[in-house]
Amino acid sequence: MNRKLAVVAALGFLAASAITPAIAQQGVTDTEILLGDILPLTGPPALLGVAHNLGVKVAVAEANAAGGINGRKLRLISEDDGYVPSRTVQGVRKLITSDKVFALTSLSGTAQGQAALPVVRQAGIPTMATISLFEELYKPVSKNVFAIGGDHESATAGLVAKVADKFPGKKWAIISQDDDYGELVRQGFELVQKEKKLSVVSSQIYKKGQADFSSEILKVKQSGAEVLMAGGVLGENVAMAKELERNGFKIPMAVTYVSRVPASVKLMGAAGENVYTVDFVTLEESPRGKAFMEKVKQHLTPEEMGRVNRYTFTGYAGARTLFEAMKRCGKSLTWDCTNAELAKTQNFDTGVMSPISFSATQHLAAPALFLMRSDPASVSYKPVE
Repeated sequence: MNRKLAVVAALGFLAASAITPAIAQQGVTDTEILLGDILPLTGPPALLGVAHNLGVKVAVAEANAAGGINGRKLRLISEDDGYVPSRTVQGVRKLITSDKVFALTSLSGTAQGQAALPVVRQAGIPTMATISLFEELYKPVSKNVFAIGGDHESATAGLVAKVADKFPGKKWAIISQDDDYGELVRQGFELVQKEKKLSVVSSQIYKKGQADFSSEILKVKQSGAEVLMAGGVLGENVAMAKELERNGFKIPMAVTYVSRVPASVKLMGAAGENVYTVDFVTLEESPRGKAFMEKVKQHLTPEEMGRVNRYTFTGYAGARTLFEAMKRCGKSLTWDCTNAELAKTQNFDTGVMSPISFSATQHLAAPALFLMRSDPASVSYKPVE
């Protein structure tokens, strides 16, 4: 190699060496840490996405009011994916490669997260998932992806088991959605069906976005079912509850925690008096829930307060857990350090659910589920003793 080529090679090596740490610490300056949020901020699913986003904003505001993380203030960039998987992938790529955020505080819904997960894994960027969980998030373990909550299969299984214990020996019906979410609901239901030998007299699958459930509920009634597992998201579960009421068919109806929001209870009205769900997020009216809501009021506008629900709690919990790991890295904040510190998290109390724990081989923190029942009078859910 001649002298000129040797110099060029050396300069190239130095340039590469200089670039590597910059990439590992993207989104970090001496005074600021840039974060990214990808979730539905428009359309019906915005009921979940906006609430989650507000929880992250509260965590950011709280941290900044306390001086930031090791002297650096936090700034959040939020991307709206409209609950469309292709837009989720585009938004995640923008946040990572164009905005160059340091970490992601959400990964949107089930199908959306599944579409974007390969991009996130390849990048290695610290990522929290708390809106909608699925097994691929944590099996196999990805060094940079951490989930809080219960995936829909496990949550459905927990729900059906608790409702079956409350109403033993009853005949069951299930109506579920024709997508990945619906498949997870069916899998969770079938686990308990086999374990508890449930008598299932009606099983139906509806098309995503369906609004009229008169035919499905009529079949449920004709089958002699005594409990319904309603595997919708929001509007679909409301429609099923209303249809049961219209038919004068007062049977317990189980819904996953995606429907545990005040707007859903309000829309169901009196039709929701027999609706049950499970959740791991503390109830708003509990002592811990009230304490959190007081904190929220300090950082949100009255208009934003009207959009707060359980997803505000989960958004806050995920962000707080992420920030704690970042804090333990000190001034030398990197992806590798943050991912490693997240994996060491043990019994971290966010104040809105049971303590969060991860390990090198377990990147799912699954707080305990408890049963609750819709209360139309207070437009909320109440714990079932």
